[in-house]
Amino acid sequence: MADLFASDDAARDHAPLADQLRPRTLAEVVGQEHLTAADGAIGRMVTAGRLSSIILWGPPGTGKTTIARLLADAVAMRFEPISAVFSGVADLKKVFAAAKDHARQGAKTLLFVDEIHRFNRAQQDSFLPFVEDGTVTLVGATTENPSFELNAALLSRAQVLILRRLDAAALEQLLDRAEALTQRSLPLTAAARDALLASADGDGRFLLNQVETLYAIDLPEPLDPAGLSALLHRRVAVYDKDREGHYNLISALHKSLRGSDPQAALYYLARMLTAGEQPLYVLRRLVRFATEDIGLADPQAVVQCLAAKDAYEFLGSPEGELAIVQACLYCATAPKSNATYAAMKASFKSARDTGSLMPPMNIVNAPTKLMKQVGYGKGYQYDHDTAEGFSGANYWPEEMTPQTFYAPTDRGFEARIAERIAHWNRLRAERQEG
Repeated sequence: MADLFASDDAARDHAPLADQLRPRTLAEVVGQEHLTAADGAIGRMVTAGRLSSIILWGPPGTGKTTIARLLADAVAMRFEPISAVFSGVADLKKVFAAAKDHARQGAKTLLFVDEIHRFNRAQQDSFLPFVEDGTVTLVGATTENPSFELNAALLSRAQVLILRRLDAAALEQLLDRAEALTQRSLPLTAAARDALLASADGDGRFLLNQVETLYAIDLPEPLDPAGLSALLHRRVAVYDKDREGHYNLISALHKSLRGSDPQAALYYLARMLTAGEQPLYVLRRLVRFATEDIGLADPQAVVQCLAAKDAYEFLGSPEGELAIVQACLYCATAPKSNATYAAMKASFKSARDTGSLMPPMNIVNAPTKLMKQVGYGKGYQYDHDTAEGFSGANYWPEEMTPQTFYAPTDRGFEARIAERIAHWNRLRAERQEG
């Protein structure tokens, strides 16, 4: 297993460019200065010479494995790497036994677990006693949200450190190092160099692999962006449809719509659809948004979303995506109100709290003679028979004070609804006083 993480200097000359440029000190790690600087969490641990168990959480190609190895060197610990993809309980037992043997000889072990989220809950529990008694100091690496993928007992014994996606400045540093190591300039125009940085999508390893491909090709002249695009592929966006990336983007879409920002809403919609999200999932979320955040402020919003669903199912991809975009823009630019949503929550709570109260007798049906005799339906006024088409009768159980669940806003169509309700309230007060 150690071969997966090999780093001896003799092998570096024949290793891929990304391995040749792997930092040799924490100071050489790019893009994670918030952790590695003297006042960062890792910097403070190194200064103190004491390392606690940590979980390194971040996107691919941001330096998790490198940081773990350099941490072991910085605090003079034995580095023991395993990968959760290739290891099981038997492998862990061997690692823990070896760590105990080394501990008796005075050597501390840093156990680096790559892809730690791939261990199941029982396997994660097996770490606990050895982390607890100091047999190993655990450094786990994961691309997934630890809150969802790691059990609470393990998280309580480890500090979660978040690695950032490499920005353009950090990626540019990697290009400079590649050119210095190879003593060759990249065969790219300035615009193509920028396009290469963008294509990496924050993944340093991917960027250096792209650079290695460029160096391996004999090019007669520097490539422009079009030539670069034809030669190399972009990194596929990180997006797992059942994991955090999925929930982050749908949350961003929903909140951009709620904030009436059609441009941002379109961006997140495009992010999801181009990453392979199911269009019908997006349409379901738009329908939900139309009822939760627009409601009766614009009753046509839900109609537009359902029409977009029908249009997409009729046209398919890629033509049908335009209907989804139209629904997204309609929702983003519609007047907003959550009054319907708030009314639902309040009325459902009241229904649960009040139980089985009987409606007033005047508004219950009397399908039998006996029911009429005991007062069912007695005194009911047919609203259409009144001058205003409004009787002003009481519709609440006798044991219950009338409630206000729905409070329309003054936005969009709800402003007209508010006027109607106010008019009916005035008439009802007059009738009841009379």
